Amino acid sequence: MDDEYAEAVLDLVAAIPVGRAMTYGTIAEVVSERFAAAGGHPRGGPRQVGQLMARAGGEVPWWRVVNASGAPPARHAERALRALAAEGTPLTGDGTRVALRQAIWFPDD
Repeated sequence: MDDEYAEAVLDLVAAIPVGRAMTYGTIAEVVSERFAAAGGHPRGGPRQVGQLMARAGGEVPWWRVVNASGAPPARHAERALRALAAEGTPLTGDGTRVALRQAIWFPDD
């Protein structure tokens, strides 16, 4: 994974507003579309975003990035869910996942 892709992913995660969330797949899609729009080649998918977040996501609001079912990273689920709840992010009734229909965020561009 190259530095340019990593920077684009981390910049996008940093832009996710309080109380909102994005999925790994949505992040990959948005970043790939941005590269394509700039004349570059699409890069990476959800797995690459997940790997990057695991390695370098500590400086951005990593808890706002969830899987396609709204679940936070399993190893940090309790911590992530506490942070999400504190920010007022809509959660499912059982409190174990983000309610994506209400919380999903897409950048304006």
